[in-house]
Amino acid sequence: MLDALKNFIDELTGESQREKPIDLADYQLAAAALLVHIASIDGDFDQQERHRIQQLVEARFGLTPAQASTLISAAQASESEAVDLYRFTSVLKRRLDADGRIQVVGMLWDMAHADGAVHEFEENVVWRVAELLGVSTRDRVELRRLVRESLNAQPSEDQ
Repeated sequence: MLDALKNFIDELTGESQREKPIDLADYQLAAAALLVHIASIDGDFDQQERHRIQQLVEARFGLTPAQASTLISAAQASESEAVDLYRFTSVLKRRLDADGRIQVVGMLWDMAHADGAVHEFEENVVWRVAELLGVSTRDRVELRRLVRESLNAQPSEDQ
């Protein structure tokens, strides 16, 4: 009865046509918030890092540029309110299988390398997130090596 009344009011006010905000329990938001966290942990969230987050979110989640921007904005707000990483890793651990969690750690390494140098704080965040997600040390180290190799294999923009 109450749901029917709420739906009726939503239709009258136009609320049912509005785009719903991203669910805070959504694994995409949790992953994007971790990317934002790692990009800003060294105190410098530069344009290169912002661009890389956009690319990662679009590619990994199959989002349009506008959808990715909306997700990243929500992730920035969510990350700024978070008191720890568990808020995000608990969602990822519940929603993703082992392969999905490994992919998130790979995305974090990619983000850590986005500005050309991996800061010790970034390394620490990746280590802690991997531990919370149940990703093995061997997998975490291998992912870092693979990301580093893929970045070294890419042609530079100067060429």
